[in-house]
Amino acid sequence: MSINQFQLAELTRRKFLGNVTSGLGGIGLMQLLSSSASAEQSAWQPGRGQTHHQPKAKRVLQIFCPGAASHIDLWEHKPSLAKYHGKPLPGEENFVSFQGKNGNIMQSPWAFTPSGESGKQITSMLPHMAKHVDDIAFIHSMHSETNTHGPGCVFMNTGHPTEGFPSAGAWTSYALGSENENLPAFVAITDTRGEPPNGKANWSNGYLPARHQSIMMSDQRSIRNLTRPGSISEAEDIASRKLLAQLNGNFAAANPAESDLQARVAAYELAARMQLSAPEVSDLSRETSETHKLYGTQDENSLKAAYARNCLLARRLLERDVRYVNLYCASRASGVDGLLNWDAHKTLKADYERHCPIFDQPTAALLTDLKQSGLLEDTLVLWTTEFGRMPTHQAGTAGRDHNPDGFTCWMMGAGVKPGVSYGATDEFGRRAEINPTTVWDFYATVLHLLGFQHEQLTWYHNGLNRRLTDVHGHVIKEILA
Repeated sequence: MSINQFQLAELTRRKFLGNVTSGLGGIGLMQLLSSSASAEQSAWQPGRGQTHHQPKAKRVLQIFCPGAASHIDLWEHKPSLAKYHGKPLPGEENFVSFQGKNGNIMQSPWAFTPSGESGKQITSMLPHMAKHVDDIAFIHSMHSETNTHGPGCVFMNTGHPTEGFPSAGAWTSYALGSENENLPAFVAITDTRGEPPNGKANWSNGYLPARHQSIMMSDQRSIRNLTRPGSISEAEDIASRKLLAQLNGNFAAANPAESDLQARVAAYELAARMQLSAPEVSDLSRETSETHKLYGTQDENSLKAAYARNCLLARRLLERDVRYVNLYCASRASGVDGLLNWDAHKTLKADYERHCPIFDQPTAALLTDLKQSGLLEDTLVLWTTEFGRMPTHQAGTAGRDHNPDGFTCWMMGAGVKPGVSYGATDEFGRRAEINPTTVWDFYATVLHLLGFQHEQLTWYHNGLNRRLTDVHGHVIKEILA
């Protein structure tokens, strides 16, 4: 009898099953050790500046005009509005939109003028912005999932129309981390008139760790809780922080899943460092008189001057490598439509003659400053609003109702093809018709320029690998340089 035959003869069913069990366990252990080692060596690590591919942009400036700024009165020229002014919109003569029945087609109150070498036509109400059209990639075929301001703003910022999801800035903070340990990775600069619709949900961390939420700043509102009380000496403050750091460290080591506590600890530590850095970055007196004149920070229009100072603050944050800056021009809707934001239901002409001068010079100055300083080479600039407006006038008014079916956003800067217009609405600006584009496409493109595959930038939450682009999104290759 051979050795193998002898071994088989001695092998009982109990021994066989026991050997199989341990053998499979060994194979599993080898697999785990192997995959763990390879993962440790090659897995992408969020928050360490590591990307999926070579990025074009290092940071993002997102300018947001809440209230649904009208695409057909600002950025997308529609000659048919003038041609058919006063006539019913074909096929939608009795259309009922957000606030009720619509009237007839209404032309823009202002002329559109060819601008730049490209001859791109934008409203004559934005003469300073007209100087930048050759650097901008306009996306004229955006459409939204909602026609309500709060959900619309949140959708444009987070890729979801309901609250509780991380904003694009929070995703960027999570993915890239901070390049400046003395300043936040993500800052929201609110307008002097107030927060946008749905407020802080627009810059929330959602289900991401709490440290990725935005810090709110503005020239009009200093960061709270940075100054040491006069009754506490510097030595006492330092000793207290050391003891607190030791206690927090012990607790964090024993409770590694407590991300809220860790975020709070990180926030307090950041606040301590910001006691020195934040006053410096927000001190606009360090800028030259020429710079202040360029932005219009001393303009007699107090709202324009306030927004201009916020634009200047945004540039100072970007040049100090803050990863994501949300800059708002206007705020929540008020009892009088169009007074505090771009929601021109009743008096479009008067409303936009109020808002355009506030927006135009300071924004254009910020773009000029970024370009002249070289920051635009690796800064991605976005202009966004929550949806568009109807080509008709709202019945009984001289304003326009909400239109989620077609509107304009644009990009500029790092990795963006300059002077192009992508997509279009129909001849009246009613619906996205050529290359319809979603918010998810928009952010798939943003993440691509930051160096990420949008399908791979995920966070596990409630049984799903969640992402900024939900389960949608395609990179808009036509606007890439």
